[in-house]
Amino acid sequence: MNRYGLFGKLQAHPGQGDALAGLLLGSGGSAMPGCELYVINRSPEDPDAIWVYEVWTSREAHAASLELEPVRDTIQLAMPLIAGFSDRVELLPVGGQGLPREA
Repeated sequence: MNRYGLFGKLQAHPGQGDALAGLLLGSGGSAMPGCELYVINRSPEDPDAIWVYEVWTSREAHAASLELEPVRDTIQLAMPLIAGFSDRVELLPVGGQGLPREA
């Protein structure tokens, strides 16, 4: 089983960066089975740019999370705040500080 990682940028509509970051932080990773790491980042150059880094136990765990009602609700609330998506990268995390090495 390989871990599955995602790193991507969400561009909020002007002035909506705080609201989008807060909403994503509220969704948290604890209620999503298989989520090992869920980090919301802000850009120092662009207050409306949000970078999200996720690590999952598998690609399937990530896909299953998208069917959870709280996740679907968060997506529905977030969509009006989002102007666009970019720089999405899929990764195969192997370990590091805060993330145990995969067996």
